[in-house]
Amino acid sequence: MKLNELRDNEGARNKFKRVGRGIGSGKGKTSGRGVKGQKARTGVSLNGFEGGQLPIYRRMPKRGFVNIFRKEYAPINLGTLEQALESGRLTGTEITEDALKAAGLVRTGGKVVGVRLLARGEIKRAITVTVSGASAAAIAAVQAAGGSVTVTAPAAAEEAPQA
Repeated sequence: MKLNELRDNEGARNKFKRVGRGIGSGKGKTSGRGVKGQKARTGVSLNGFEGGQLPIYRRMPKRGFVNIFRKEYAPINLGTLEQALESGRLTGTEITEDALKAAGLVRTGGKVVGVRLLARGEIKRAITVTVSGASAAAIAAVQAAGGSVTVTAPAAAEEAPQA
């Protein structure tokens, strides 16, 4: 095969439809946009607009409660920890939230205030884990392997105002 013989697969690219190129093209004059009106112009933003009828997102009832002060935790499973220790992404027996972030095992930013240890997978070695939260099953699994889990209070990004 030569460089000049390289081609896309058949049907991989659609041919661009040239609009506004005369009446004989079938897409001339108004370019398939109909006649006049807002939708014939550029810069149209009609997302959710239903022609003056009350839009569905306003007709539907609001349900439930959204806590704007909710604390979000980045989850990490025991199986992920074990894999990271085996592959060398994590070293030592002392595992902290900073070590997990440095290894790229948990996401940070946004409303994430800490790391929560969950019990999916298994841990085979004795480790000491210091995290903001942990499930009871995860704590039991780490202790069964001879390790320990220390749960700290999450680093409060913003304190919720008292009502």
